[in-house]
Amino acid sequence: RFKERSRPQTTFRKKCRAMTVKRRNHGRNKKGRGHVKRVRCVSTAKAIPKDKAIKRFIVRNIVDASSLRDIKEASVYTNYALPKLYIKQYYCVEAAVHQRIVRSRSKEARRNREPPARPQRPKQG
Repeated sequence: RFKERSRPQTTFRKKCRAMTVKRRNHGRNKKGRGHVKRVRCVSTAKAIPKDKAIKRFIVRNIVDASSLRDIKEASVYTNYALPKLYIKQYYCVEAAVHQRIVRSRSKEARRNREPPARPQRPKQG
């Protein structure tokens, strides 16, 4: 019958080039863990892996400034510190970008892995 030509076998990987990678960690902080639990986005209620979520820890007073002043004036105690509200919030990438919690950075700026500088509070004393 017909004799097949012997062609060198090339795999799909050799034919096409490797895809470009935007981030060194692929937008995650997993590193060797196979699976990570999911958390809910505060804004969209989307389930996202905990290591991929953008996390913000918010500490604020339970009452606003005007109410705080009224409470201090009406309080019997002179140095009573009202408790604070501590909230850990998780955002999915789309919601964080949309609400400007994080911003897109240039290719060179993405290589910078330093945390952004925190604003310095004025010293009291």
